[in-house]
Amino acid sequence: MSDAHHVNAIAPALLAWHAGHGRHDLPWQRDPTPYRVWVSEIMLQQTQVATVIGYFDRFMQRFPDVAVLAAAPLDEVLHLWSGLGYYSRARNLHRTAQLVVAGHGGALPGDAAALAELPGIGRSTAAAIRALSAGERAAILDGNVRRVLARYLAVAGAPNERATQQRLWRLAEECTPAREVARYTQAIMDLGATVCVRRRPLCDACPLHTDCSARRSGRQHEFPTPRARAARRTESVVMLFARQADGSVLLERRAERGVWGGLWCPPQFPSIAAAREFAQARLAAARVEPHSRDTLRHAFTHFELEISPLMATCAGAREVREGPPVVWYDPAKPGRLGLPAPVTALLKGLA
Repeated sequence: MSDAHHVNAIAPALLAWHAGHGRHDLPWQRDPTPYRVWVSEIMLQQTQVATVIGYFDRFMQRFPDVAVLAAAPLDEVLHLWSGLGYYSRARNLHRTAQLVVAGHGGALPGDAAALAELPGIGRSTAAAIRALSAGERAAILDGNVRRVLARYLAVAGAPNERATQQRLWRLAEECTPAREVARYTQAIMDLGATVCVRRRPLCDACPLHTDCSARRSGRQHEFPTPRARAARRTESVVMLFARQADGSVLLERRAERGVWGGLWCPPQFPSIAAAREFAQARLAAARVEPHSRDTLRHAFTHFELEISPLMATCAGAREVREGPPVVWYDPAKPGRLGLPAPVTALLKGLA
């Protein structure tokens, strides 16, 4: 069966299916302005819909438009992102908002190519913004769409390989209809998220199952071709929770690159000895507990972090010109800072 047959069949089948089985009442669908669709698409890049809904509603309450987002302190943006993960997304949202206000008259560009040049957006997200907010014919290729197309058309090759990417993009463009683009875009995303899922796809409920190449050959789990995965590693760190008499805890802002970029954390060290050395050099009248407390494990995409909290009391920090910015944070009176979820949990324990 040719690709042309599949391409011609996919849009009518998905549009009919979506009418009765798709998602129609998500918060960003109720008023699909470019700004709201943009924020939702960035949140959905690495996170499931059920988790995103609450974050999206809180984000919109505080930052109802791009100008308010651009004017807000980055710490407040990161605070409302805390727990959602992949924090570079929040930094890119904030930076893009500032660029839009400064160089685009306060409105997101109405052109997918111009959108794709802004931080954190890229080709597929730009197309989704235009398709969902304006009905513009623009093909998307997020993880869900890649999976649907790779199975339906038996596209072999790892999705990150250039030749595979090019073929999938060509097919995505050919499958996108000239009309009802917003509904089609939502339909193919919904199908990948709810039916054509990565493990145990619900093929009997799929409107494409009759012509699906992977299903016809019983090879659903071979598409998309799995990427070679590196062995999952564990990293162990010591976090020094240094408290003053008023209960406030010393936090440092992490560098923007890397894990938890731009967020505030207790000083982090490879060993208890290194944490003690820091306490003696940087804290006044420091008294460090002899052993760390129970460890906390936090899973990232490619590794697990094992955090050993080490408690100390002190009379403040010594004046040091070099090093990251620091604050004294009172866990009993939480401020609007971006904190990683495990750090928030540990600070609540202190409070």
